[in-house]
Amino acid sequence: MEQSQDREMVTRLLHEWSNGDKRALEALVPLVYEPLHRIAMRCMRSERPDHTLRATALVNEVYLRLVDSEVAWKDRAHFYAVAATVLRRILVDHARALNREKRGQRPEKIALDDVLFIGPQVDSGVIALDDALKLLASRDQRKSDIVEMVYFGGLTYEEVAAALGISEATVHRELRMAKAWLYQQLGPGKFAEPTP
Repeated sequence: MEQSQDREMVTRLLHEWSNGDKRALEALVPLVYEPLHRIAMRCMRSERPDHTLRATALVNEVYLRLVDSEVAWKDRAHFYAVAATVLRRILVDHARALNREKRGQRPEKIALDDVLFIGPQVDSGVIALDDALKLLASRDQRKSDIVEMVYFGGLTYEEVAAALGISEATVHRELRMAKAWLYQQLGPGKFAEPTP
């Protein structure tokens, strides 16, 4: 768990990086790598055991996409919220590419190295969850964002509340409603919550 001092340092370094300081990025990486790896591990625990993508590769891909982004970072919670979105996109893109390959269609080029693919099986669970979250977003963007931040980003209710400018009670209530909606859309046993 990050210490309060580290949290403040992350926010300061994000601001400096947003303002063009490349040294801030170098100092930031060691502070955010371990929390990002824990988030990726938690997400991967929700996947099937023979998943072809590993947590370390997932974190590396998130890092590469974030480094090339031009986001005006607000704070630590904003960083992890964006990282959650990127992580979700990577998992969905990976699953869709493998599904296309499995069906004999030409796979779309993705940014992951071939060494990450160690088996042909694909779990469509992450694709179904992504589709359900897109549908939820079309009806209630905030609920979708909350699920994404908690499920894919590993943010606490306090961090989600800060990122969205709402109360923790609202986060709790809306997450409960969103999970119920997802259970209904995906069916019993299809929406597995990540284990801490």
